[in-house]
Amino acid sequence: MTLEARNIHVTLKDNAILNDVSLSLPKGKMIGLIGPNGAGKSTLLKTILGLVDPQSGKILLDGEDLLDCTLQERARKISYAAQGAPVHWPLDVHHIISLGRIPHLDPWQKISENDRQLIHQAMIKTDTLHLADRLVTTLSGGERACVMLARAIVSQADYLCADEPIASLDPYHQLQVMDILQGLANDGHGVLIVLHDLSLAQRYCDELVLIHQGEILSSGPVDHVLSPENLDKAYHIKASSWQENGDSFLSPWKISGCPDH
Repeated sequence: MTLEARNIHVTLKDNAILNDVSLSLPKGKMIGLIGPNGAGKSTLLKTILGLVDPQSGKILLDGEDLLDCTLQERARKISYAAQGAPVHWPLDVHHIISLGRIPHLDPWQKISENDRQLIHQAMIKTDTLHLADRLVTTLSGGERACVMLARAIVSQADYLCADEPIASLDPYHQLQVMDILQGLANDGHGVLIVLHDLSLAQRYCDELVLIHQGEILSSGPVDHVLSPENLDKAYHIKASSWQENGDSFLSPWKISGCPDH
Protein backbone atom coordinates (compact mmCIF):
# COMPACT_ATOMS: atom_id res chain seq x y z
CA MET A 1 0.00 0.00 0.00
CA THR A 2 1.59 3.24 -1.17
CA LEU A 3 1.00 6.85 -2.09
CA GLU A 4 2.83 7.35 -5.36
CA ALA A 5 3.73 10.25 -7.64
CA ARG A 6 4.58 9.01 -11.10
CA ASN A 7 6.35 11.12 -13.78
CA ILE A 8 4.94 14.42 -12.57
CA HIS A 9 5.35 17.55 -14.72
CA VAL A 10 4.05 20.88 -13.37
CA THR A 11 4.15 24.28 -15.08
CA LEU A 12 2.78 27.36 -13.30
CA LYS A 13 2.46 30.70 -15.11
CA ASP A 14 4.68 29.43 -17.95
CA ASN A 15 7.39 28.44 -15.48
CA ALA A 16 8.44 24.78 -15.36
CA ILE A 17 8.36 23.84 -11.67
CA LEU A 18 8.62 20.02 -11.72
CA ASN A 19 10.06 17.85 -14.47
CA ASP A 20 9.44 14.08 -14.54
CA VAL A 21 9.37 13.69 -10.75
CA SER A 22 8.45 10.34 -9.19
CA LEU A 23 8.40 9.12 -5.61
CA SER A 24 6.72 6.43 -3.55
CA LEU A 25 5.57 6.72 0.06
CA PRO A 26 4.84 3.32 1.65
CA LYS A 27 3.03 2.91 4.94
CA GLY A 28 5.33 2.67 7.94
CA LYS A 29 7.97 4.99 6.46
CA MET A 30 8.92 8.61 7.06
CA ILE A 31 10.33 10.19 3.92
CA GLY A 32 11.92 13.64 3.94
CA LEU A 33 11.54 15.92 0.95
CA ILE A 34 14.56 18.22 0.90
CA GLY A 35 16.17 20.73 -1.44
CA PRO A 36 17.01 24.44 -1.70
CA ASN A 37 14.43 27.22 -1.76
CA GLY A 38 12.44 27.22 -4.98
CA ALA A 39 13.35 23.64 -5.89
CA GLY A 40 9.68 22.57 -6.11
CA LYS A 41 9.21 20.71 -2.81
CA SER A 42 5.95 22.38 -1.73
CA THR A 43 4.56 22.20 -5.27
CA LEU A 44 5.22 18.45 -5.33
CA LEU A 45 3.52 18.05 -1.96
CA LYS A 46 0.47 20.00 -3.12
CA THR A 47 0.35 17.99 -6.34
CA ILE A 48 0.35 14.77 -4.34
CA LEU A 49 -2.52 16.16 -2.27
CA GLY A 50 -4.49 17.07 -5.39
CA LEU A 51 -4.22 20.82 -4.71
CA VAL A 52 -2.14 21.43 -7.85
CA ASP A 53 -2.97 19.84 -11.21
CA PRO A 54 0.04 18.42 -13.08
CA GLN A 55 0.37 18.88 -16.83
CA SER A 56 1.24 15.20 -17.05
CA GLY A 57 1.84 12.27 -14.74
CA LYS A 58 -0.31 10.56 -12.13
CA ILE A 59 -0.83 10.43 -8.40
CA LEU A 60 -1.75 6.91 -7.29
CA LEU A 61 -3.43 6.31 -3.94
CA ASP A 62 -3.10 2.63 -3.03
CA GLY A 63 -2.98 1.83 -6.74
CA GLU A 64 -5.97 4.00 -7.70
CA ASP A 65 -5.70 7.24 -9.68
CA LEU A 66 -6.26 10.13 -7.26
CA LEU A 67 -8.58 11.75 -9.82
CA ASP A 68 -10.91 8.76 -9.52
CA CYS A 69 -11.25 9.25 -5.76
CA THR A 70 -13.88 11.53 -4.26
CA LEU A 71 -12.74 14.42 -2.10
CA GLN A 72 -14.03 12.59 0.96
CA GLU A 73 -12.05 9.46 0.05
CA ARG A 74 -8.91 11.54 -0.36
CA ALA A 75 -9.46 13.24 3.00
CA ARG A 76 -9.96 9.89 4.70
CA LYS A 77 -6.67 8.53 3.37
CA ILE A 78 -4.41 11.60 3.22
CA SER A 79 -4.12 14.27 5.90
CA TYR A 80 -2.24 17.55 5.51
CA ALA A 81 -0.35 19.80 7.90
CA ALA A 82 0.18 23.05 6.01
CA GLN A 83 3.25 25.24 6.24
CA GLY A 84 3.12 27.60 9.22
CA ALA A 85 -0.02 25.92 10.63
CA PRO A 86 -2.24 28.84 9.51
CA VAL A 87 -5.55 29.32 11.35
CA HIS A 88 -8.01 32.07 10.46
CA TRP A 89 -10.88 31.36 12.86
CA PRO A 90 -11.00 32.19 16.59
CA LEU A 91 -12.18 28.69 17.54
CA ASP A 92 -11.16 26.75 20.62
CA VAL A 93 -8.50 24.06 20.27
CA HIS A 94 -10.88 21.16 20.87
CA HIS A 95 -13.14 22.38 18.05
CA ILE A 96 -10.21 22.80 15.65
CA ILE A 97 -8.96 19.28 16.32
CA SER A 98 -12.45 17.80 16.00
CA LEU A 99 -12.59 19.11 12.42
CA GLY A 100 -10.23 16.26 11.53
CA ARG A 101 -13.16 13.84 11.93
CA ILE A 102 -15.28 15.54 9.21
CA PRO A 103 -14.17 13.17 6.39
CA HIS A 104 -15.71 10.29 8.37
CA LEU A 105 -19.06 11.97 8.99
CA ASP A 106 -22.16 12.25 6.83
CA PRO A 107 -23.65 15.72 6.31
CA TRP A 108 -25.13 17.04 9.57
CA GLN A 109 -23.97 13.93 11.45
CA LYS A 110 -22.89 14.65 15.01
CA ILE A 111 -19.60 13.53 16.51
CA SER A 112 -19.93 10.15 18.22
CA GLU A 113 -18.44 8.87 21.44
CA ASN A 114 -15.84 7.02 19.38
CA ASP A 115 -14.92 10.30 17.66
CA ARG A 116 -14.53 11.97 21.06
CA GLN A 117 -12.20 9.21 22.21
CA LEU A 118 -10.08 9.58 19.07
CA ILE A 119 -9.90 13.34 19.60
CA HIS A 120 -8.87 12.82 23.22
CA GLN A 121 -6.16 10.33 22.21
CA ALA A 122 -4.81 12.70 19.53
CA MET A 123 -4.60 15.50 22.08
CA ILE A 124 -2.72 13.28 24.51
CA LYS A 125 -0.29 12.19 21.78
CA THR A 126 0.43 15.80 20.81
CA ASP A 127 0.46 17.18 24.38
CA THR A 128 -2.40 19.58 23.60
CA LEU A 129 -4.99 18.39 26.13
CA HIS A 130 -4.27 21.32 28.45
CA LEU A 131 -5.00 23.71 25.56
CA ALA A 132 -8.49 22.34 24.85
CA ASP A 133 -10.40 25.51 25.85
CA ARG A 134 -7.89 28.03 24.48
CA LEU A 135 -8.66 29.98 21.32
CA VAL A 136 -6.29 28.69 18.68
CA THR A 137 -5.50 32.27 17.60
CA THR A 138 -3.94 32.92 21.04
CA LEU A 139 -1.42 30.07 20.84
CA SER A 140 2.29 30.27 20.21
CA GLY A 141 3.68 28.94 16.93
CA GLY A 142 4.84 25.71 18.57
CA GLU A 143 1.52 25.12 20.32
CA ARG A 144 -0.40 25.82 17.12
CA ALA A 145 1.79 23.39 15.15
CA CYS A 146 1.00 20.63 17.63
CA VAL A 147 -2.73 21.43 17.48
CA MET A 148 -2.75 21.20 13.69
CA LEU A 149 -0.85 17.92 13.89
CA ALA A 150 -3.51 16.65 16.29
CA ARG A 151 -6.18 17.60 13.75
CA ALA A 152 -4.29 15.67 11.08
CA ILE A 153 -3.78 12.68 13.37
CA VAL A 154 -7.43 12.44 14.43
CA SER A 155 -8.45 11.87 10.82
CA GLN A 156 -6.69 8.49 11.10
CA ALA A 157 -5.52 8.85 7.50
CA ASP A 158 -3.09 6.26 6.18
CA TYR A 159 -0.78 9.00 4.88
CA LEU A 160 0.21 12.36 6.31
CA CYS A 161 1.89 15.15 4.32
CA ALA A 162 3.53 17.95 6.29
CA ASP A 163 4.98 21.09 4.69
CA GLU A 164 7.80 22.49 6.86
CA PRO A 165 5.95 21.79 10.12
CA ILE A 166 8.93 22.87 12.23
CA ALA A 167 9.62 26.18 10.48
CA SER A 168 10.18 29.02 12.98
CA LEU A 169 9.79 26.72 15.99
CA ASP A 170 12.21 26.64 18.92
CA PRO A 171 14.40 23.52 19.34
CA TYR A 172 12.09 21.89 21.90
CA HIS A 173 9.02 22.17 19.68
CA GLN A 174 11.00 21.10 16.62
CA LEU A 175 11.98 17.87 18.35
CA GLN A 176 8.47 17.43 19.75
CA VAL A 177 6.88 17.67 16.30
CA MET A 178 9.48 15.37 14.73
CA ASP A 179 8.97 12.81 17.52
CA ILE A 180 5.22 12.85 16.84
CA LEU A 181 5.69 12.36 13.10
CA GLN A 182 8.20 9.57 13.61
CA GLY A 183 5.77 7.92 16.01
CA LEU A 184 3.07 7.98 13.34
CA ALA A 185 5.40 6.24 10.90
CA ASN A 186 6.31 3.66 13.53
CA ASP A 187 2.57 3.04 14.02
CA GLY A 188 2.21 2.17 10.34
CA HIS A 189 1.33 5.48 8.68
CA GLY A 190 3.18 6.87 5.68
CA VAL A 191 4.67 10.30 6.47
CA LEU A 192 6.01 12.72 3.84
CA ILE A 193 7.61 15.84 5.27
CA VAL A 194 9.21 18.87 3.64
CA LEU A 195 12.31 19.84 5.62
CA HIS A 196 15.10 22.39 5.47
CA ASP A 197 16.97 21.19 8.56
CA LEU A 198 19.36 18.56 7.21
CA SER A 199 20.44 17.35 10.65
CA LEU A 200 16.83 16.55 11.62
CA ALA A 201 16.23 15.01 8.20
CA GLN A 202 19.20 12.73 8.79
CA ARG A 203 18.12 11.79 12.29
CA TYR A 204 14.41 11.14 11.79
CA CYS A 205 13.75 10.13 8.19
CA ASP A 206 13.92 6.58 6.84
CA GLU A 207 14.66 7.86 3.34
CA LEU A 208 15.17 11.21 1.61
CA VAL A 209 14.23 12.70 -1.75
CA LEU A 210 16.48 15.59 -2.82
CA ILE A 211 14.93 17.96 -5.38
CA HIS A 212 17.13 20.34 -7.33
CA GLN A 213 15.78 22.72 -9.99
CA GLY A 214 12.54 20.82 -10.29
CA GLU A 215 14.08 17.38 -10.71
CA ILE A 216 15.09 14.61 -8.34
CA LEU A 217 18.84 14.81 -7.86
CA SER A 218 18.98 11.84 -5.49
CA SER A 219 16.65 9.60 -3.50
CA GLY A 220 16.98 6.63 -1.19
CA PRO A 221 18.94 5.95 2.02
CA VAL A 222 19.74 9.05 4.07
CA ASP A 223 23.52 8.82 3.98
CA HIS A 224 23.47 8.20 0.22
CA VAL A 225 21.36 11.30 -0.46
CA LEU A 226 23.34 13.53 1.93
CA SER A 227 26.65 12.81 0.19
CA PRO A 228 29.20 15.63 -0.10
CA GLU A 229 28.68 15.68 -3.87
CA ASN A 230 24.90 16.10 -3.58
CA LEU A 231 25.16 18.78 -0.90
CA ASP A 232 27.64 20.70 -3.03
CA LYS A 233 25.51 20.49 -6.19
CA ALA A 234 22.12 21.21 -4.61
CA TYR A 235 23.00 23.59 -1.76
CA HIS A 236 26.55 24.73 -2.57
CA ILE A 237 27.65 23.87 0.93
CA LYS A 238 30.09 21.61 2.71
CA ALA A 239 28.94 19.79 5.84
CA SER A 240 30.67 18.50 8.93
CA SER A 241 29.72 14.92 9.81
CA TRP A 242 30.59 12.67 12.74
CA GLN A 243 29.43 9.61 14.61
CA GLU A 244 28.65 9.23 18.30
CA ASN A 245 27.33 6.16 20.09
CA GLY A 246 26.54 4.55 16.77
CA ASP A 247 24.49 7.52 15.48
CA SER A 248 25.49 9.69 12.52
CA PHE A 249 25.33 13.49 12.71
CA LEU A 250 25.60 16.17 10.04
CA SER A 251 25.81 19.94 10.25
CA PRO A 252 26.13 22.46 7.39
CA TRP A 253 29.53 24.04 7.87
CA LYS A 254 30.52 26.42 5.09
CA ILE A 255 29.59 27.68 1.64
CA SER A 256 31.31 25.89 -1.23
CA GLY A 257 30.12 28.04 -4.13
CA CYS A 258 27.43 30.36 -5.45
CA PRO A 259 23.86 29.15 -5.99
CA ASP A 260 22.63 28.76 -9.55
CA HIS A 261 19.98 31.23 -10.69
